[in-house]
Amino acid sequence: MTHVLDRPAWNALASVHASLAEGSSLARRYPPSIVPFAAAADDTPESLEALAALASGPDVLALVEARPITVPAQLETVLEASLVQMIAKDPFERLDDARIELLGEDDAEDMLALATLTKPGPFTLRAQQLGKFWGIRMQGRLVAMAGQRMRQPGFAELSGLCTHPDFQGGGLGKTMLRFVAGEISASGDTVYLHSYSSNVGAVSLYRAMGFSVRSDMNFRLVRRADQA
Repeated sequence: MTHVLDRPAWNALASVHASLAEGSSLARRYPPSIVPFAAAADDTPESLEALAALASGPDVLALVEARPITVPAQLETVLEASLVQMIAKDPFERLDDARIELLGEDDAEDMLALATLTKPGPFTLRAQQLGKFWGIRMQGRLVAMAGQRMRQPGFAELSGLCTHPDFQGGGLGKTMLRFVAGEISASGDTVYLHSYSSNVGAVSLYRAMGFSVRSDMNFRLVRRADQA
């Protein structure tokens, strides 16, 4: 029996984030202006063709699955990587830290700038459409943030965790992780996250902070082959 997190994008787009979904019952994606994640309903030719149809121009689709990923013939792989999906072993307690503020639309450009600098994963000006984000400002700059990305019934993905290089080493990343995880737990959802398998340091840190590996995951960025 498959777990709802084995197919995080499909199950998010078919439930909690259905209002954001583009596509049909055969394949769905988030609007590219929000995040590139997409998924086919299954590996039938009809579903794979529908997935390929969701890719237009130079835009990429991000595919993440526990099972091996079948790429439609019309698409080519731009990036392939192995991930680990980690899940909180226990609920996190809410963290009270006066430095942390809820971020809004007026913060979007600063959030994108920080994400572009630190590369925590796909991030756009409209990332807040997926869920709440929080951050810490110092010396007038947004120096740390984290928030929520994909969501399924009973689960919420902690994502966008990053700290400005000038402020790394001071524990801001751990603070943001604990804070957002605490907010997710307080809502009644279970916290999960993704990390590159090769990022041994991050995986070890997440283990130390109360996460365990739930599943190995396959990740691919794909685009239309005629855009090469």
